[in-house]
Amino acid sequence: MTLRKPLVVVNGQVRQMSAEDTLDASVQERAVFILTNGETEALIICTPVYVSAAGTCKKAQANASGTTEVIGLCASPSVAAAAAGSIQSDGVLVATTAQWDAVAGTTGGLAFNALYYLDPTAAGTITATAPTTGGQYLAPLGRALGPTDLEITVSPTILL
Repeated sequence: MTLRKPLVVVNGQVRQMSAEDTLDASVQERAVFILTNGETEALIICTPVYVSAAGTCKKAQANASGTTEVIGLCASPSVAAAAAGSIQSDGVLVATTAQWDAVAGTTGGLAFNALYYLDPTAAGTITATAPTTGGQYLAPLGRALGPTDLEITVSPTILL
């Protein structure tokens, strides 16, 4: 079996990797963009949001077609009403256990390896219990990597 060496770019030139080189790089990509808070109160970090018809972000809820299409989770600690803030649509969102507790209704943060969904009962909250009631929406948001880290993987919603 022939040993193949990866191609790399060094100073703009493509070459084969030498035997003493290693591929050791951490890649952390996340999409973060700025939206204006369309709510009458502040949005807190970790809040799932959708884009309203007015082009602002509002708290998402899995109980109606107009509020269930999550664009991302609030990545700013707090965004006042009518103010602009960061929304993260993928990658790992890191927050304190208390910040996750405020949005997930938990104690001690997220449950390791649990899948989280948009909550159908309260706007702007998440749950580890998948909705099963007819007329609600199944809206997957991501998987917990630990009590403070959620790998955001917003998926299409399913009407139950």
